[in-house]
Amino acid sequence: MKTLGFAAGIAATFTILSTSTALAVTEISWWHAMTGANNEVVETLSKEFNESQSDYKVTPVFKGTYPETLNAGIAAFRASQAPHIIQVFDVGTGVMMGAEGVVKPVADVLSMGSTQFDKSQYLPGIVAYYSKPDGTMLSFPYNSSSPILYYNKDSFEKAGLDAENPPKTWPEVFEAAKKIKASGASACGLTSTWLTWIGLENFSAWNNLQYGTQENGLASVDVELTFNSDPFVRHFQNFADLAKDDTFRYGGRTSEAKQLFLSGECAIMTESSGGL
Repeated sequence: MKTLGFAAGIAATFTILSTSTALAVTEISWWHAMTGANNEVVETLSKEFNESQSDYKVTPVFKGTYPETLNAGIAAFRASQAPHIIQVFDVGTGVMMGAEGVVKPVADVLSMGSTQFDKSQYLPGIVAYYSKPDGTMLSFPYNSSSPILYYNKDSFEKAGLDAENPPKTWPEVFEAAKKIKASGASACGLTSTWLTWIGLENFSAWNNLQYGTQENGLASVDVELTFNSDPFVRHFQNFADLAKDDTFRYGGRTSEAKQLFLSGECAIMTESSGGL
């Protein structure tokens, strides 16, 4: 990710790791946005690494949500107090790619440490997303999230839907949401966190569509957005139409909609696997 870091679960390195005086332990600060069980993993990994040797000490620091962590990193860099490693979600990829002088590609950091990065250990799509067009890794694949559909089985049963056979396509999701709303099984049928990521980026990937030129902006900043075309307009029009009678309820740009599902107000929610 960056020398600040890079991408929804991918960590990078903000600046070159700084070293203290000779023979002293090198302190490495690691800012992240992991909560719950994911935070426990971060703490465990740091503890195991620190106990495995005596030259370096990694200190993980939770900095809030993904956007809050990114903003904190930017502010810290401007104040010349940047962390050594920071985790940045995929929405911040463009910010990091354009932050010349702020970011040191993880490939360069590994090279400085005479370490080889074996891309074959990761899914090709993950490696490609966080690499330059020439294949140079910009950020280190740390964690990568996928959209998951959650649904309330009780609401499905009340609406006369098969609770053991949830919808598998967007049209099926929209139809199920309509039936739930019409039956009164829940106040709203559908909500979604991270709607741009789930409804645009992942929708594009699954349907082999590009929402921007220059490889969706990864190949160059000279990019033209192309999502104002039929597949995308039709897809988001479906959400707009469902919102007219509250069949779909918009909860916010990031993870705010999760509470609409957890409270039982909405029976279906698309959410990041990172929210488990």
